[in-house]
Amino acid sequence: MQIQTSRLILRPPIKDDFEAWALMEADESVKANTGAVQDQRESWGQLLSIAGHWSLMGWGSLCAIEKSSGRFVGRFGPSKPFGWPAVEIGWMLLPEFQGKGLAVEGAIAAMDFAFSELGEKRVIHTIRPANIASRKLAQKLGSNNLGPIKLPAPFEDVLNDEWSQTSEEWVRSRQRLTSPMS
Repeated sequence: MQIQTSRLILRPPIKDDFEAWALMEADESVKANTGAVQDQRESWGQLLSIAGHWSLMGWGSLCAIEKSSGRFVGRFGPSKPFGWPAVEIGWMLLPEFQGKGLAVEGAIAAMDFAFSELGEKRVIHTIRPANIASRKLAQKLGSNNLGPIKLPAPFEDVLNDEWSQTSEEWVRSRQRLTSPMS
């Protein structure tokens, strides 16, 4: 399975993604608003978990590869951790790829995948209030902030807001995002 955008290839994780994945998960600037920095053992377990999600469910988070260089850029949802209220479209990029519009490009592709291929009726983004960049991206995507969300253990004490969008709202947002005036 592979999704291509103008600058990215999104696909399920492979073993060769591990080194760059672990660097991303160990980067304090990346993890400042998304969770604790992970060591290599934790990063390996997470990569295996996502690969297992693909094996068991037939879908999951996507690794993003820059077309021009073949380099690992980051990852994009969809995912549905245990106890989550809905499929989440999330994103995380290595620092050198931030601020170049790749997050928007990858998130649009992940949203399209969740709604068109998976048939989801609604998706969420769980975003910490201090994560300004992710809040701006969620707004750009057309998602609405529904306020604080209570997540299951071990995240029950982490303050997150639930941003959400339905498939019908996505049709309108998608048209706005791809119109020549946007």
